[in-house]
Amino acid sequence: MIKRAILSAFMVCTLPFSGTSFALDKPLGETILRITGKIAHPNVGIAAAFDREMLAKLPGRKATMETPWTKGVVSFEGPLLREVLKAAGAEGKIIKVKALNDYSADVPISDGQDYETMLADKMNGEPMSVREKGPLFLIYPFDKNPELYNEKYFSRSVWQIVEIEVMN
Repeated sequence: MIKRAILSAFMVCTLPFSGTSFALDKPLGETILRITGKIAHPNVGIAAAFDREMLAKLPGRKATMETPWTKGVVSFEGPLLREVLKAAGAEGKIIKVKALNDYSADVPISDGQDYETMLADKMNGEPMSVREKGPLFLIYPFDKNPELYNEKYFSRSVWQIVEIEVMN
């Protein structure tokens, strides 16, 4: 009887760690972001695809700041980069952030872990259009970390993001 109770307790405690896979829902709306490469949670073929609603459900941030690409102080809002990568099951050290115009930047995943970097999908409370640097804009927390306000992080601040490739 005691052995059965111990075995039952062991199974209950280890079940969440038994290799069961996290299932990322499929997008119901228009896909605005695809994550490819070294990911554990694809939902459309070999990619993790996200629509606006899926991104809106992830933990995010809203921040007001000045940037080199906008006039005056503006507010940005969107999911935290680390939460988007977590949802996709990113398993690398570098991401290649790709824009509509084929511009790309290699960004250490640690930028999403160390800072409250977001994939902004709203500017001044409105969804970002392609014309306004949308659908997604990688925004560093210049408001909280002024030391990031330099060319190194400006070059990583990709706008019109459509894909992120997770690499080693």
